[in-house]
Amino acid sequence: MQVTFYGVRGSIPTPGPEYVRYGGNTACVHIRLSDGTDIILDAGTGIRLLGNKLIGQQTPIHLLLTHNHWDHIQGFPFFAPIYQAGREINITPGLTSLPEYDQILKQMQGSVFPVPSSALTSNICLKPIPEEIDSWTIGNATITRLPMNHPGKGSAYTIVENGVKVAYITDNELYPPYKKETDFLTFVEFARDADIIIHDAQYMLSDMPAKSGWGHSVAEEAVKLAMASNAKRMALYSHDPERTDDDIDNVVAHCSEYITIAESDVELFAASEGLTLNL
Repeated sequence: MQVTFYGVRGSIPTPGPEYVRYGGNTACVHIRLSDGTDIILDAGTGIRLLGNKLIGQQTPIHLLLTHNHWDHIQGFPFFAPIYQAGREINITPGLTSLPEYDQILKQMQGSVFPVPSSALTSNICLKPIPEEIDSWTIGNATITRLPMNHPGKGSAYTIVENGVKVAYITDNELYPPYKKETDFLTFVEFARDADIIIHDAQYMLSDMPAKSGWGHSVAEEAVKLAMASNAKRMALYSHDPERTDDDIDNVVAHCSEYITIAESDVELFAASEGLTLNL
């Protein structure tokens, strides 16, 4: 399984010289299974560059959305394969508190975008998964879903193929002040023994309590989740738009102290655009 980061920023794209090393595009991760199946996690602005790579083939694309907030769907209108005649694109919307499973297409309607979704020549299939179903297959992989703690709800995912496990848990508040969809220990079991956990780390403990309830986790808590889950790697993700490259370096250094003190073997790093992992 190959995992490549195309967008790692939370909330809004962040161009500029202070954001070059980690990147400023919003959420998008590409997973290529061993059988060549393409799975995309979220459609933030990072999906544009991924589209330029995938446009050279005709194989189906499987897009799993966590939720409908703009930073997770705003790149979709610029995703080249949607303009590719006959290209099969399967979209699984995230869990939502409102029945708005087609927002990724509705954002192209009216006066806000020049090309309506009705004009697309690809074969787009929206595939909402009933809430009572928490596991299904794509290619050789088993996909498992869990509700996340975020305003408007959403989905966390694990992708497992040939014994390799990726857990994608972003825009998730591990300890929200509002009613939890999922508690910490359930997330621990969900991500148990993952080869990599990609987890929301937009805030730090020093940002609290001002950001409590905003729907994102603090990096220190995300690291504790990785250690409790016995994960091999932890990618800090959904970087705050205010954090520069140097700031993110400091977050990693600070959180590494927790791992050292706990004598854990978790490999910690901050997700960066263009980084590819072969698992």
